[in-house]
Amino acid sequence: MLLLLMLLLMLLLQLLLLLQQLLILLLLLLLLLLLLLLQLHLLLLLRCYCCCCCCYSCCYCCCCYCCCCCYCCY
Repeated sequence: MLLLLMLLLMLLLQLLLLLQQLLILLLLLLLLLLLLLLQLHLLLLLRCYCCCCCCYSCCYCCCCYCCCCCYCCY
């Protein structure tokens, strides 16, 4: 009986160690995904769009990440 109890305890300990390793692996994969997303975001920020938007006689030119023609000067 005592031997069976010790065997179950060892099995439980092995299971806990396996769960701990899986959790560490999952955290590392999550960190890798986060780094890849950050790298993608930085690449998008480094790419520059330039545009000029004209409203009547005034033209507004910009070079930025998001090029939109919302700005008009009067």
